[in-house]
Amino acid sequence: MKNVLLTVAVTATLALSGHAYADGWKDQYKTIRFGILSGENEKDRIARWTSFQQYLEKELGVKVEIFTAGNYDGVIQALASDQIEFAFLGSSAYAAAYTETNGGVEPLLASQSQNGATGYYSVITVRCDSGYKSIDDLKGKVLAFADPDSTSGYAVPYYNLVQQGYDPKTFFSAIPFSGSHETGVMAVYNKQYDASATNIDNDTDGVPQKMESKGMIPKGQICRIWQSPEITNGPFTTRKNLPVDMIQDVKAALKATPEKAPAVFKEMTGGEVSTDKGYVDVDHQRYQWIVDMREWLKKQRRQG
Repeated sequence: MKNVLLTVAVTATLALSGHAYADGWKDQYKTIRFGILSGENEKDRIARWTSFQQYLEKELGVKVEIFTAGNYDGVIQALASDQIEFAFLGSSAYAAAYTETNGGVEPLLASQSQNGATGYYSVITVRCDSGYKSIDDLKGKVLAFADPDSTSGYAVPYYNLVQQGYDPKTFFSAIPFSGSHETGVMAVYNKQYDASATNIDNDTDGVPQKMESKGMIPKGQICRIWQSPEITNGPFTTRKNLPVDMIQDVKAALKATPEKAPAVFKEMTGGEVSTDKGYVDVDHQRYQWIVDMREWLKKQRRQG
């Protein structure tokens, strides 16, 4: 009988302690800190995120602080050293944080645009009347990349082509840099290059489509023959060593922003030029290839 009573008592205690832990993250974290990347000057960043800060304080019932740094690495290091709990990161910055923390961060949400897109794609374009239908058709031809610092115009297509068995340095006759996405597409249209790397969001929105809408090139003249995996929009990221219920509460509050505080959401996602409509759940697998790509490119640079 004593053993039965003891078992019941222990079970009840564990249940109560588990409930206390679930509801007690606010006792551990009186303040939650959010990292914001340095895409604009600090004054504008703080101004743009103030309403979000106030919204979260009301929703969560704790103090919220916005953390900024002079560069992306400052936010990444703040996550790695437990100085901040959450951060809004780009895909590459998330990959860097994942590597820096040995997998100690987790992506939660990524933005979704009005047209339903949650990312964009690198594509290789050709003239539609060129007869080129695949990368194999471009053997010995000229493929122009956009810029050495371009993700979709250089890093992503270069990396993925190599992974698919095409070494750009030897497969193509030349791989010049056009200087910009539009310049490369225009040069393809003018038959200066056989192909060029650029980007699209979907079938109706991308660099070639925008050039058509601006009258830079006629409609229906540029086709794509290769497309990368999705370059997922950068994730809202958390440290993994935080209470699970804390992560879920913050995630839920952020995900509800478009409906509960649309003016706040619009301001934090770009103001009048914002095209976002909300957030979608994401996991690490969507970004693993970005992690792999960064590591591969780093090795290539070390090898000269």
